[in-house]
Amino acid sequence: MGERLSQYQVGFNKSVRLEARPERITSEAGALLTREVLEGLGILRFLGEHLEDTRNPRLITHPLVEMVATSLLLMCQGWRDQDDADALRHDGALRLAVSTRLGVAALQAREQQDCQRDDAAKPCGLASQPTLSRMVKMLSTQRNQRVLKDALVRMAGERIRREQGGRRMQHMTIDVDSLPIPVGGHQSGSEYNGHYRERIFHPIVASVAETGDILDAELRPGNVHTALGASDFIFAVVDKAEQHICQVASVRMDAGFPGEQLLSGLEGRSIHYVARIKNNGKLGRMAEPHLEHAVLEMSCETSGTRMYECEYRASSWSRARRVVLVVQKRADELLTHHFWLVTSWSRTEYPPEDLLRHYRERGTAEGVMGELMNVLNPALSSTARPKSHYRDQVPQKRYLPGDCFAQNQVLMLLNLLAYETIHTLRQTMQKATRTGWSIKRTQERVLRVAARIVLHARRAVVVIEQRAADCWSPLLRHLRMLLGPAPAS
Repeated sequence: MGERLSQYQVGFNKSVRLEARPERITSEAGALLTREVLEGLGILRFLGEHLEDTRNPRLITHPLVEMVATSLLLMCQGWRDQDDADALRHDGALRLAVSTRLGVAALQAREQQDCQRDDAAKPCGLASQPTLSRMVKMLSTQRNQRVLKDALVRMAGERIRREQGGRRMQHMTIDVDSLPIPVGGHQSGSEYNGHYRERIFHPIVASVAETGDILDAELRPGNVHTALGASDFIFAVVDKAEQHICQVASVRMDAGFPGEQLLSGLEGRSIHYVARIKNNGKLGRMAEPHLEHAVLEMSCETSGTRMYECEYRASSWSRARRVVLVVQKRADELLTHHFWLVTSWSRTEYPPEDLLRHYRERGTAEGVMGELMNVLNPALSSTARPKSHYRDQVPQKRYLPGDCFAQNQVLMLLNLLAYETIHTLRQTMQKATRTGWSIKRTQERVLRVAARIVLHARRAVVVIEQRAADCWSPLLRHLRMLLGPAPAS
């Protein structure tokens, strides 16, 4: 870091020179938009008011809210490793976006020849990687984890209510599924999973079907059953959703979740659900006459679907429940295949055709988790690794490692907050341009923008190229409407 590139002449064109100068040039101008979203939805203010900072106030250089903002902005910009914070700690756009100080004070601190560590009012650059690692350790308490989870729901709810004119949605579907997060080492709690054939964490995730928002996630060891802890997790998510986002929430699940405790709990609280259930011998015998009938009906068809209703009571269930047999014949297959759905809705409320159509919309949740893993690609790498040396020096004081599993939970929640931030920008771009935008496209076209920062006496002008301005101009108009004064709930 800090090396100067002497003037270099490229061989293919003698008129082209390469040279490095200490000018305020950045490729991270989109961080300003990210901070605008976090500020406009009140998330940084909420985190600053509720997160517990256990540090000695006399030794604080970077405020906690700035460190959280640093992590979120780096993740949104595509920098997934905390080590990247060291390389980017003097980037002008990131420093302006992270700082809680007004004016150009965030940039002026860098102009000093020597950044005094005891000058708490003017931190020199972004927080370093070790500082961010200590922040993750500090956020791993149960109280701070609850605050991060609340911030996730509040962020989705605030945006949705503003889009709805200050009102909550009348009805909302919560998709619940498990998500494999591969790890590269032997992090505490990660295990080899035979189904996915790799070493993973196996968190449970809840998302909103209608909007693509992620509401909550709970990190779990890699070898646990899909439904472990699902009841408490789902009930808590439904309570938060009905408090902040909607009037009535229903639940949609895959075949790994239905069990007596969860189904009876949902029914006891009048929460409607639909889920796929695994085939077994009893269901196979129930299906046989319907399968024969379906084969005869579809013998002259190249493809088709038939549905049949029954009541079914598994040996572990307390009562019989409505199930729907779905028989499908595909154009490229000779034989039919079938599966079962279980639901608390009556036939009057949800006829079989509507129920199947509703269940098939689970693909939205799979797309959300696919974008999360393919674009943000959470790096859950916290583990107990005592250091013998730090920057070629023997540490003068050694600290006990924290709860590494809890720290990885914090990293996952921060990644989900970063996803929600980009998702807000993506949703705004879709409304502004009336075209589809993916998380990856938003990150590449909107956030990873080059700029030059021009400093005046009390003002910083961020100059972006015209191509980026064509995207930013409609985005900023719609963002201003979204982030304006929030209507009453």
